[in-house]
Amino acid sequence: MLQSPAPPQAVWTGQPIVLVGLMGAGKSTVGRRLALRLRLPFVDADTEIEQAAGMTIAEMFAQYGEQYFRDGERRVIARLMDGAPKVIATGGGAFVNQETRALILTEAMAVWLDASIEVLVERVRKRGHRPLLVGKDPAQVLRELAAVRNPLYAQAHVRVPSNNVPHDVTVRAILEAIGK
Repeated sequence: MLQSPAPPQAVWTGQPIVLVGLMGAGKSTVGRRLALRLRLPFVDADTEIEQAAGMTIAEMFAQYGEQYFRDGERRVIARLMDGAPKVIATGGGAFVNQETRALILTEAMAVWLDASIEVLVERVRKRGHRPLLVGKDPAQVLRELAAVRNPLYAQAHVRVPSNNVPHDVTVRAILEAIGK
């Protein structure tokens, strides 16, 4: 017996699609592939922040602190939310900011890429550029972040698991969840 696809969690109407979730959830990697499938531009908010500041995120954290970075992040995401159809990958903390979250929830379709702590730890260990993990146990940091952030991510219009599967499986799950 063929299984029918799940009904959409939210129907996409052409507004920006904003990927949210913890570091390592696959927002940038999956976002690029999703944008290709939808024939939309892809924007990585972290890259835009670095370009606007003229320094890396790690340098911003080291020189000016997390709050400086978060202020820039909020401004850049507000600029990106211009109504034009696109896929935007945000940093893990962007959706925590109440102003940014409200803007995304009203002006875009928020998609939460939800991954287990084990999957996230495996992914973040492959890259050492994450300021919140420097000198710390990634599993402990991710558990603490999940405790605070997951209830906020749960406000997203769509929730899609980000498991250890090919990226195209996650992209297909997003497309199905948004009715595409």
